[in-house]
Formats: sequence, structure tokens, C-alpha cells
Amino acid sequence: MSISRRFLAPVVLPADPTCSVLRDAVVDVGPDGRIAYCGAASAAPAIPDDIPRTHLSGILAPGLVNTHAHSPMTLLRGLGGDLPLMAWLQDAIWPAEARMRPQDAHAGMVLGCVEMLRYGVTTSAEMYAHAEQVVDAALLAGSRVLVAPAYFDLPGGDWRADLAAIGKWIDADGLRFGPGERVELCYGPHSAYTLPPEALQATAEEAAQRGALVHIHVAETLAEDVAQRERHGSVPQLLCTSGLLDGRLLAAHAVHLSDDDIRLFAESGTGVAHCPGSNAKLASGTASLHALRAASVAVGLGTDGPASNDDLDLWEEARLAMMFCRLTTGDPLALTAADAFLMATSGGAAALGRTDIGALRPGNWADLIHVSVDGPHFATGLDVEDGHLLANLMWAAGSRAVTDVWVAGEPVVENGETVRVDRVAAQRAAGEAAARVI
Repeated sequence: MSISRRFLAPVVLPADPTCSVLRDAVVDVGPDGRIAYCGAASAAPAIPDDIPRTHLSGILAPGLVNTHAHSPMTLLRGLGGDLPLMAWLQDAIWPAEARMRPQDAHAGMVLGCVEMLRYGVTTSAEMYAHAEQVVDAALLAGSRVLVAPAYFDLPGGDWRADLAAIGKWIDADGLRFGPGERVELCYGPHSAYTLPPEALQATAEEAAQRGALVHIHVAETLAEDVAQRERHGSVPQLLCTSGLLDGRLLAAHAVHLSDDDIRLFAESGTGVAHCPGSNAKLASGTASLHALRAASVAVGLGTDGPASNDDLDLWEEARLAMMFCRLTTGDPLALTAADAFLMATSGGAAALGRTDIGALRPGNWADLIHVSVDGPHFATGLDVEDGHLLANLMWAAGSRAVTDVWVAGEPVVENGETVRVDRVAAQRAAGEAAARVI
């Protein structure tokens, strides 16, 4: 494989299953934007002198994978901030979203992409309306995105038409498209409590025909789906009888699950998006992360929307996941720094059913982040044992230490600022849209 750029760093974290820490390592990127080599510099293939080389001073790692987001909600940040979930949705969020125009969602998504890229989040799984604007905004910023247009069975809505429109879009443009296959189209049934069982079954059939991911909210609070639990036993059981567990499924939140529910998810290969920050803010509870992981359910991290979190910082979600998992189990080893790093990278990719992102291995997309060690968070430097280095990265450094980001080998953040989008202009446009919507 030909090489178009070589990255050299004192530490590379490939996010392989053992969470290896490679010292004095190299990542080579081909002209197609995919990784050609990742490993020790001493074993790297010889390349011509005219191949560009990028010498980094810190840690080179995969871009983080946000498995559940509603990023255009940057416009609604702080709205109804002290309300429980259902009141927050019905009294604050949904009325504001009804006033949102396509161009408003575009402005909100651009700002969301800017925020995530600056934090080292290169991929996000988005569930939202105005999906074409969400895609256009992500491509503008250079992000990677899985877009699930949301649909409901609510007054004025038509879930059948919305479902058919997604299939028509996939058939026209393909499941993945854009430079570096930056866009993947998915199905976004909002939840079991906002759609009838026939809609879930129809979604399962349509998605199965196209090999598409279905992205759905599951058991976020105890109060939201009482009727579904009474009729079907549990929301996962309803998803099973509807056929959704037979295909690619991403269950967002999955807070209130029984042991049988977790077993269903494990047996079906369902992925879970764990959103500890949003679930804590809205007092929804915290998912049984330890039990999910023990059952070998693929679990990634999600921020949820920036109006229920209220940011898009996946490093913060990793810290919260570690703290909550340790607190609920009483075990300080229940979720280690290495575990959390993998959840934010390769684990998130696995939850989405993706094998081409989230890890630095040949053939994967070169979605890379450079974490600076020039700061108090790495006062001990890089010459420490591996566990100490990972602890400093996950507990102390986080998003503030990300300086440079590449997606499919192309620079999207340099020295902490986005290069494709003017951050100040994006903030101004989002502010104007937010003033009108709110």
C-alpha cells in the first residue's frame, strides 16, 4: 500500500483489545485516507524521503466515537435545565424544536461539530430531524457522522412517510457516502413509547433489507414506557418481538434493564450507548454498565444532546462512567482508565457495528487525535508506566489537551482550532438561530 503521510509520536494508543501503549511509534496513512501501518518506528516500512512526515510531541490516538447525540440542540443548551425528562421534552424542548427551521438545525449542527472536533470526537451517531442539513453541516466541518432521521407517531407526524423517505435516501445515495465515507445513513425510530409496535416492525423490515443501523431510545426512565412494559414485559422484549433485535441495533441509554433484558441484548449483538452525564442531570438513573460489560454487550459512550448534558465532551462522559461504575459496584477496579479509553474509541465503534473506525489498524480510516502533554495534567511526562500514563490521560487531561485532529487523514483541527469552519462565525450563526428558536 502506498503512503501519503507518516505520523511519528513518542506514544501511540492503537485502541486494540489489550489497550497497548506503543512507545516511539509510527502511523502511516495512505492516499485513500486509510491507515497503512501502525506500530513501532523501528519496524516501520521504509518510505521515500519526499513523503511528508508529521512529528508529534504527545500522544497519537484514534478519534473518539460519540454513540448517541442530538448535536443541533446546541441551540437549546440550558433550556429547561431543572426539569425531569418528560416535562423537559414536552414543555421546553419539543415546542422549541417545532419552531426550528432547516437552516437553524444546520447552524446548530455546525457548532456541534466544531465543539466535538476540538474535543477530539471525530464520529457522532446523530438522531435528529432536518437530517439533510445535519449531513451537510458535518461534511462542511469534516466530521464523520451516522445520521438517523428521527420519527414519531405524534399529531401532525407521519411515521410511514418518514420511514419510506429514509429508505429512498439510502437507495439513492448508498448506506455510506461522502469523502472518506464520512456519512452513514440509519433509521431513527424515536422510542417504543412514541411509536406503535407496527412502526417498530416496519422499521426492522426496512432496515434489514438495507443492512442499516437502527438507532432508538430504550428504557431511559422508569416512567416513560410503563404501558410497553405492562403489555410486552419490557422494552427489549418488545424490540425482540418486533424483529429489531435481528438486525443492527443501537439502544441509547438502556438505563432500566433487567438481567433478562441484558441477556437479550448480548445474544442479539445489540449495541448500547451509555450516557452517564445526561442520565444523571435528568435524574433518569445510571445504566448497569458493569452487568452489560460482564455479559459482553458492546457498550460505547454518548453525550446525548447538548441541552441535556450540557456539552459534547466525551472525555467527561468517560470520567463519569468510571466514577458511577465504581460507585455502584463498590469496586475501584470496576472500570479502569484503559477500559474507559476503549469505550470511547473501539468500544463505541463496536456498539455502532463499525469495524473501520475507533482503532488504529491497517485498513481503518485515519481518524486521529494528538493529545498534548505540555501541561499540569502530564507534569510527570510520558516516561511513566503504561497504567500511569492512561490514568493521566483519562482522569486529568481529557478534552483540554487535544490540539490536532484528522479525519480520513485530512486535518480538521490545528492547534486547537477548526480549520474548515470559522469557530467565531459558527458561534455567531448559532446564537442568532437560538435567539429566534427560543
